[in-house]
Parts: sequence; structure tokens; C-alpha cells
Amino acid sequence: MKLSQTPISGLFVTESLALGDARGKFSRIFCERELAAAVGARTIRQANVSSTAVVGAIRGMHYQHAPRAEMKIVRCIQGRVFDVAVDLRRGSPTFLHWHGAELSQENGMAFIIPEGCAHGFQVLEPNSSLLYFHTEFYSPEHEAGVRHDDPRVAIAWPLPPTNLSVRDASHPPLDESFQGVSL
Repeated sequence: MKLSQTPISGLFVTESLALGDARGKFSRIFCERELAAAVGARTIRQANVSSTAVVGAIRGMHYQHAPRAEMKIVRCIQGRVFDVAVDLRRGSPTFLHWHGAELSQENGMAFIIPEGCAHGFQVLEPNSSLLYFHTEFYSPEHEAGVRHDDPRVAIAWPLPPTNLSVRDASHPPLDESFQGVSL
């Protein structure tokens, strides 16, 4: 596994090398030792899969507040998505900056998204699925989100956004009083 730091501190992209033969392919998607520089001593608490059928659909931008803030490791296991993280950490030099990368089953890349960053993605191929590893349990009372089209963040989605959930479409825009999340 190859681990690469992005311009946002603590946000990494991993690349898994697939080994193949006549039977198919094998790829390691998580290794505590190889990801230690990013994951540290955190424990994976749960794993989830999301599947989205419609090209252009956006899921996100989601995060959890302290004390249930979570790191996520996100990998596309079917199809292709444009995956995005937004730095919401109070005092961060990259506060409100975003970084995106195309994740696909073929390229074997994953995002490691630190606590205090919102996460979302746009579907680029029909029936795309993501596998998530979380370092914290889901906590509805600590969940929050940022609008996919928030002008203070200005994410450049590759396709016109479609098919947002009612919850994702109802996140309020970040006003000037938003100074970030504390961890």
C-alpha cells in the first residue's frame, strides 16, 4: 500500500496494488501497520457500504462533532466516484479548503479522512458502491453536514448535481459566524 499526504493535513490518499493471475485479482484494502502514519492508534469501530445507482447523485457532505468525531477510510468497491473532503477544523491553515479525488474499483485508491473534515461524493458511473471504515460509532445526535453547493467551500463537482437526499439538501449554508469545529 502506498500512502500519500494531500494538501490538507491529515487527509491521505492510499493506493493498493492489485496482484492478479488467471483466477482474478487480490488487493489488500486495510493494513494497520502500513497505514499507521495516517491512522495512528485509532480503532476501526464499524464498517459500512453505500450503493448509489444514479450518475450525478451526491451523498454528503457529512461529519460528526466531538466527542463522536470520526476518521473515515473510504474506498470505491464498484463503479467510480468523485470523492471530496472539506476541512472544517477550527484554526486549521486549510480551513474550508476541499480536496477531491476520483476513486474507482479499478484504480484501487482510498481516502483517509481525519476527524473534523466533512465527506461526500458524486457518482460518476451507475451503481457505484463505497466501503467505509469508521473510527467511531454512528451517533445521530453528533452528526452534521455542509451543503454540497456551499459558496464558502465552492466544490467543483465534475457533473451537475442530481438526486440529493432531503437531509443533504437541507443543510444550511455556512454563514460568516461559522468558525469551524473543535476536536
